[in-house]
Amino acid sequence: MDGVGEWTTTSLAIGKGKELSVYKEIHFPHSLGLLYSAFTYYIGFKVNSGEYKVMGLAPYGEPKYVQLIKEHLIDIKQDGSFHLDMSFFDYCTGLTMTNSRFDTLFGGPARRPETALTQREMDLAASIQAVTEEVVLRLAKEIRTTTGQRNLCLAGGVALNCVANGKLMREKLFDSIWIQPASGDAGGAVGAALAAYHLMLEKPRSIHAGDSMNGAYLGPEFSQREIEERLGQAGAVFTAEIDEALIDSVANALIDGKAVGWMQGRMEFGPRALGGRSIIADPRSPTVQKQLNRKVKYRESFRPFAPSVLREDVSQWFQLHSDSPYMLLVADVLSTKQLPMSEKQKQLFGIDKLNVVRSEIPAVTHVDYSARVQTVDNTTNPRFHRLISKFKELTGCPVLVNTSFNVRGEPIVCTPEDAFRCFMGTDIEMLAVGNSLLRKEDQSRTLMKNYRRCYELD
Repeated sequence: MDGVGEWTTTSLAIGKGKELSVYKEIHFPHSLGLLYSAFTYYIGFKVNSGEYKVMGLAPYGEPKYVQLIKEHLIDIKQDGSFHLDMSFFDYCTGLTMTNSRFDTLFGGPARRPETALTQREMDLAASIQAVTEEVVLRLAKEIRTTTGQRNLCLAGGVALNCVANGKLMREKLFDSIWIQPASGDAGGAVGAALAAYHLMLEKPRSIHAGDSMNGAYLGPEFSQREIEERLGQAGAVFTAEIDEALIDSVANALIDGKAVGWMQGRMEFGPRALGGRSIIADPRSPTVQKQLNRKVKYRESFRPFAPSVLREDVSQWFQLHSDSPYMLLVADVLSTKQLPMSEKQKQLFGIDKLNVVRSEIPAVTHVDYSARVQTVDNTTNPRFHRLISKFKELTGCPVLVNTSFNVRGEPIVCTPEDAFRCFMGTDIEMLAVGNSLLRKEDQSRTLMKNYRRCYELD
């Protein structure tokens, strides 16, 4: 499920051995991804990057526009196939996603980027999210009923909608669901490589138990010698620590309320930071979510952060009993970890909901008690697993805040120099690159700069 490939926007193929047989397709301009992007544009976010924001904004609103969307914009069939009324959209021939008819239908023009969000935008986000989930669930149910297949693989940009993925998982239509971690356009590289290997070279497929992508840590990595040379050339002041001392120092810094840049091993493949290029913090703090958004990420205050949790402890903190190594499933915080809301708090609307402490881990608990979970396995990321285990040993909590190591609009850091530059341009207080440990107070103030304006906003 995607915006558009060549002409296909949604496709179903059945795999057997190394063969894929296309079973059903929906073609451009009828696209679930482009419908979602149209609302992304109308709500005032940037297409092809702001869709995550729409998903994060949705729990602040009420889905009051669902019927209007279904009556005018999209005709959803029982089997999940759909047809858009293109008279409301401009993405085929124009320079914008929507047109004046769309404006009239929803009572005004698109929100101007960077202006204040209102309840209207939150309700629009909730509505298009609900419609998207309905289409995904109908498609999945039809697949299960008509094909008898018991395993489902998801890819395409819409497969990055982890809220819809979580609801699909809870329906228990399939024995297992696999979501490609680079489900957007970047994942085409994997498809091309596999197609060449299996279809052109006719190599057999081998099936492995567990995660065959091994956490998708496929990017560059740097030796400790390279790290020290590069940091030295950048003017960084650091100490080289043995593993145990590094883990202890970082864990204690987290407990002290510090934001830590964590650059270890290979860089992640895909849009999520998975403990290779991450900013981490203490999820028990009621102020971390706001502080990270405003002082480190330089992004909108409503945007939630994800928890990284030890795989062996996930079901003791979240309503999830499966692997979620790629942060592509949303699940609720376990009821025993939730904090009840007062009657006054329950009456709050919109962004006012943000300041309510909802659980024992408020920094990663969204306003609807949900969280975008990453499970951390000792076999795929042993150092990150050791850090979270140390944090658990000291606090009883096997969870860390995990967000991508970058500021808004910047690519995730790749090299030691990238990490140091981001560290010096934000309020990150400690940086761990390999076994090199950097403290902000030790650095030259002449290397600090206003990093906020280095990149165009996303």
